[in-house]
Amino acid sequence: MTIQLIVTHPGGAHKDDFLACSLLAHLHGVPIERREPTEADLASVATCVVDVGGVHDAGLNNFDHHQFPRDSPPLCALSLVLQDMGLYEDALAFCKWLRPAEWLDTLGPNETAKLMEIPRSAFSDLNSPIDMTLLNRFANHTELTPESPIYQVMCMVGEDIVNFVRSLRERLDFLKQHCQWWTIKPDGTSGDPIHALFLEQNDAIANDPSFGLYAFISEQQKEDEVQALVYPDRRGSGYGLTRFDDCQRLNFSQIEDQDDVRFAHKRGFVAKVEATDPDRLKELLGLAVVDPA
Repeated sequence: MTIQLIVTHPGGAHKDDFLACSLLAHLHGVPIERREPTEADLASVATCVVDVGGVHDAGLNNFDHHQFPRDSPPLCALSLVLQDMGLYEDALAFCKWLRPAEWLDTLGPNETAKLMEIPRSAFSDLNSPIDMTLLNRFANHTELTPESPIYQVMCMVGEDIVNFVRSLRERLDFLKQHCQWWTIKPDGTSGDPIHALFLEQNDAIANDPSFGLYAFISEQQKEDEVQALVYPDRRGSGYGLTRFDDCQRLNFSQIEDQDDVRFAHKRGFVAKVEATDPDRLKELLGLAVVDPA
């Protein structure tokens, strides 16, 4: 049966119910009513009941978490909707904001601050006017239809979350096929070899060649091994060379005088080069290594 309505609780709005409803609005384009659900709502597969109702039953499109035991995993309404969409595991891996959002909604700010190892005051310090406006405007409506500006923004948010997670998964699958792990032992230095991730040029990634590289390294569990990234320059035919995680073993300002180096930042963290031959790119990486001695 086609989804005809989204129901979520009245009163104050939180990030988890706002985002859960944003995903559902993007998927179904149906009105949102902010009220207590009826038994008919909970029994109808045509109605999505979000963050209220005391029932989690994805088969009936009921997505509440408040009835879960205290020792349950910190799943919120957003988590349950993402699970139903088959996006939860990737979203948890790719969207670093998701786990803190779950903690905040299920454990509260004090416990979340402890888990994040930050002061409790950091939440108010980082509170954005964008968050406040969207949540307040959402909370002030009893019904939102596709004609509402807030509803349209919610659809944009939902669409961007879905597109980001799905496109990043596609990119990571692509990177598995097109990346190489390089090891470079620089001449004249006494330090350990440099390890770099190299991505070959490909028309399929020309618009944003560096997208997903950090996530790919994390997924491959090589964060502690890699020092440099080498990827196609979207502004030219050559490559970009950059530090991974700002590794201080590389200073690309050391290669600024090379004939095939188009640009090297004075602070040493990035360079753009005309070279395309892998052997030359490895040589440039070696020349950028800082001798620890």
